[in-house]
Amino acid sequence: MAKSQKSYQKVDLKLLEGGKKLPLVESFYSIQGEGHHTGKPAYFIRVGGCDIACHWCDSKISWNADMHPLVSVDEIVNQVLNTPARSVVVTGGEPAMYPLNPLSTLIRRNNISNFLESSGAYEITGQWDWICISPKHNKHPLKQNLERADELKIVIFSQSDFDFAEQWKKEVSADCKLLLQPEYSQFKKMAPLMVEYVKAHPEWNISLQSHKYLDIP
Repeated sequence: MAKSQKSYQKVDLKLLEGGKKLPLVESFYSIQGEGHHTGKPAYFIRVGGCDIACHWCDSKISWNADMHPLVSVDEIVNQVLNTPARSVVVTGGEPAMYPLNPLSTLIRRNNISNFLESSGAYEITGQWDWICISPKHNKHPLKQNLERADELKIVIFSQSDFDFAEQWKKEVSADCKLLLQPEYSQFKKMAPLMVEYVKAHPEWNISLQSHKYLDIP
């Protein structure tokens, strides 16, 4: 990882004008494919830049923020308003690497719910209607982010990830939704284990990446 660390660096914060601009990988209106809100329509904003670099990541194109244009949050939200979307999901990359107050405020000002998906490894800024924290092995989430989490989503790549999930369950609130999600390439191997695990630990639910089965973004 050290050899190509530069590829994972975030944009110089001075260029972001305090969060009024963000490196935008893509934005689109679709259906939430995973997590507690699976099946609901939502507008997705994918922010570039991530130094966590999970080997199984399905959004590696987002890692290098320099590859993506800086776009004003006004322009981003205007695109949202051109759709019927009533909720927005901000994801990455790792969006919490950047100041998110301007984006989150503008979304809510237009009476649209805003959801954040983050590893929790950086301080989360802005006000959010829903925060999903998905801890990663390479860089652990901050305690204050875990305390704010509405949803804890653990990607299950190998059997040891069940222990990893239990580690972080202890750090979230009692009403936080607990979800286990099989890493897509390991689905056939891990899904049966997840079924048995959740049957034995009913506080957990299973999340599937249904957008991949529906063949939608």
